[in-house]
Amino acid sequence: MPDGPPDPRGPRPRELGIWIGELDPGPSNSIGDVAGVRVGHVTVWRDEPDPPDGRGVARTGVTAIVPPALPLPAGVAVLNGAGELTGSHEIREWGLLETPVYLTSTHAVGRVYDGAIEVAVRGDPLVGVEEFVIPVVGECDDGHLSDARTVHVERDEVGRAVEDATGWPFAEGAVGAGTGMSCLGWKGGVGSASRVAVEHVVGVLVLANFGSSRQLTIAGVPVGRELDGVDRPKPGGSCIAVVATDAPIGSASLERIARRAGLGLARTGSVAHHGSGEIFLAFSTTRGDALEGRELDPLFAATVEATEEAVLNTLWAAPDVTGRDGRLQRGLPHDEVLDILRAHGALR
Repeated sequence: MPDGPPDPRGPRPRELGIWIGELDPGPSNSIGDVAGVRVGHVTVWRDEPDPPDGRGVARTGVTAIVPPALPLPAGVAVLNGAGELTGSHEIREWGLLETPVYLTSTHAVGRVYDGAIEVAVRGDPLVGVEEFVIPVVGECDDGHLSDARTVHVERDEVGRAVEDATGWPFAEGAVGAGTGMSCLGWKGGVGSASRVAVEHVVGVLVLANFGSSRQLTIAGVPVGRELDGVDRPKPGGSCIAVVATDAPIGSASLERIARRAGLGLARTGSVAHHGSGEIFLAFSTTRGDALEGRELDPLFAATVEATEEAVLNTLWAAPDVTGRDGRLQRGLPHDEVLDILRAHGALR
């Protein structure tokens, strides 16, 4: 077992000829293509005795998606609600995102929420005195690889994730909130992609922790049927998708855009299992005359494609990870996948 998190693996799928959809990506093919959006991670990786003698095995962390300014127009959609996104009621009521978006493990939501309050107080002396915020914290369950009896993320690490946030390049795969996640029978985690929709950009970041191995589909090819993925005892697990765009869009239409992330997940093989929480948030970095009606169609298509490729990017980046009780979640085997796609004529 390595002493720390392993490095991501090799070029991204598009560089190897795996093209998803028909639209062009932005320059970095990440959520960072939306100007001013930054991503930061803090990874918690330790190997200690089980509680109470130690804190147990940690394969977890926190990821922050930091918009260029706040508040911003936003919308939320839910495909299957076996999960949590704090602040979602306020977003539905007011149509505004007032804090960065934080991602973490299920049992760490409270700790990350506390850290997010500290970030907000440091950023605005009126917070907690005259103004009050409800931080946005999303979660997936990494308990298959990480000991969830201990809350491993510390409050100060939430601030570090924000302070360390950058535009592209940022890490994908088994990093930050994605360190202990599993997806479609393989190692999952954090992934991102983008699409150009007419003169606007749509970027997506996913925390991918869902699905069963036989369902894995890449570029329309059911590759999971030809691979030996290893499923967790119960299907499910969840996926949080964060969609950012520089198109001027109101909150009601942003909810509609967020909902399209579910179509992107479906194209990878998701069926939104009973125990899975598919929760999506979309925000716009631009105010102005809002696009409406059929003007949204290119943005819908961009969201679907970028979500699908974001899942592929996390699967491609995440290496083998051994977690608690010696459980091994293997990284997606690149050569085997490329051979399958080549045989189906799905490479460019």
